Amino acid sequence: MRKLFINISIIIIGILFIDQIVGKIMWWVNQHTQEHACSKIRHMVNEVDMPILLMGTSRCNQHYVPSIIRDSVGARVYNGGINASDNIYAHYILLNLILQRYYPQIICLEVSTNDFCKQETPFNTVGYFAPYFGRCEQSDSIFRLANLYWQYKVFQMFRYNAKATSSIAGLFAAPAYVPEDGYVPQSRPDNPINYEPSVMEFSSEIDSTKIEIIQRFVTICKKNHIKLVFTISPSYSIVSKGDYSILETIASKENIMLLDYHSQKLFLDQPYLFHDRNHLWDEGAQKYSSIFASDLKQLLQE
Repeated sequence: MRKLFINISIIIIGILFIDQIVGKIMWWVNQHTQEHACSKIRHMVNEVDMPILLMGTSRCNQHYVPSIIRDSVGARVYNGGINASDNIYAHYILLNLILQRYYPQIICLEVSTNDFCKQETPFNTVGYFAPYFGRCEQSDSIFRLANLYWQYKVFQMFRYNAKATSSIAGLFAAPAYVPEDGYVPQSRPDNPINYEPSVMEFSSEIDSTKIEIIQRFVTICKKNHIKLVFTISPSYSIVSKGDYSILETIASKENIMLLDYHSQKLFLDQPYLFHDRNHLWDEGAQKYSSIFASDLKQLLQE
């Protein structure tokens, strides 16, 4: 029995030792890879210091041209959109990681139905931020919700599962094109949209936990004197009345600006500006950013 206990102890110690070594190696990989999401998150956590920060998923990444917004409002702007970051859980993690180092004056959060509706796998991409586990309790609280906290706490190597293969591959790739302002233009589509827009389809069941995290996001911004703006950029789909009512309610209650261009049907008569149903390509982004910048400037002056 004593021998069995010793053998088991040796195995456990060996596993933990290997985990420590692999964890340190993967941390180095994460901090040097040219994989796009990893390098952009790394830049935002460690370096970005722009007064105006844009946050969201690929719709943020591809719709907002910082140079146009900067020229209009007279302040430096960084596009912090992370492709496939999916919903408010990822945005909340990233917000708290950023606030460990600096406080933007203004945050424009690109929101969508994924930020307040139920999904089958709502925590699918929080692993993108797992390498920064342990930096702040607010970010780690999302890992608790996702039942990943103890997995990341005990085993370092698990923190790199989400991007392990692409991160390693990124060590051998050419440097990722992540410009100073964060915006990477979307190319013209090979097959332009040639159909009529349809009614937007999504789960209409509200996720109360997501709403709570949105409220926390708002509270943190207010506590740190950060002006928060909710934005909904154009999509090639038709919005039904009430689709964004929960966001309108929160914005009204918390005295937050909400700029909803989707409900306004912006660019629905110009399908050539879209890359696909949910994304503008660069020409569309340029036109949209000019409109957004003008509206933002006016709101900030009020």
